[in-house]
Formats: sequence, structure tokens, C-alpha cells
Amino acid sequence: MRTTGDRIRQAVSFEVVGLLISAPLAAFVFGYSLEKTGVLGLIGATLATTWNYLFNLGFDHALKRLTGSTHKSVKLRLLHAVCFEAGLLIVFLPIIAWWMEIKLIDALLLDVSFSLFYLVYAFVFTWCYDTLFPDPDSTPPPAH
Repeated sequence: MRTTGDRIRQAVSFEVVGLLISAPLAAFVFGYSLEKTGVLGLIGATLATTWNYLFNLGFDHALKRLTGSTHKSVKLRLLHAVCFEAGLLIVFLPIIAWWMEIKLIDALLLDVSFSLFYLVYAFVFTWCYDTLFPDPDSTPPPAH
């Protein structure tokens, strides 16, 4: 299992890199000011950082309990990314509508766009992170 320090490094680096990409991209694509999307990104990053730590900790504990390892196949990485983003989407929707001063349906479009971006980004980032900083428990479990 990863150490607390490693989990914090992963969560913070995930959010910093994601914010540097997503805020300007959202401003450009949706025509909002960088100030609005930047602050929205900071709110989302704070929310997502907390969720990232808790979700990954729970996911790894469950995976280790069920399989004896924290090794993640491509299929499991996809499930991980989808579950992470679905939980975040539900919580972030009303915040987006409030901060951007838009209708819920417009906030949903923005939220889904952020989620789709982060779905792909989470898959790529986590794979790269696991390659650069391998989890000592990530060896595949022995075949039965």
C-alpha cells in the first residue's frame, strides 16, 4: 500500500497539473473568463483533492482485501476512473451552477465536460504516476 505522504503527493500533483490544463481550456471552449473558470477550478480541485485521497485509499483497501494486491489492470483502471468521476460530478454540480451563475442544465453541461476531461486525464495521470512511483504492493497476485 502507498504511504500517506505518497498519497498526498499523488493527489496534489494530480490537481495542480489538471488545473493548469482544465481552467484555460474551459475558459476557451465555453467563453467564460479565465478568472471565473480559474476560481471554479480551484474550488473543484479542493473538493477533488479530498475526494481523491479518500476514494483511492478506500479503493486500494477494497482491492487488497478482495485480491490480495493493489495491482490494477486496464479494465480496473477504467472502473476506478469512472467511479471517481461519477461521485465528484454529483457533488460539484450545484457548486458550478452557483459560482458560474448559470442554470443547472448549463452547469450539467460544464460539469460533464469537466468530468470527461478528468476521466481521460485520471486514467493517463494515474498510470504515469504508478509507473514513476510504483506501489510496492502492485505486483499481480499469483494465478490460482
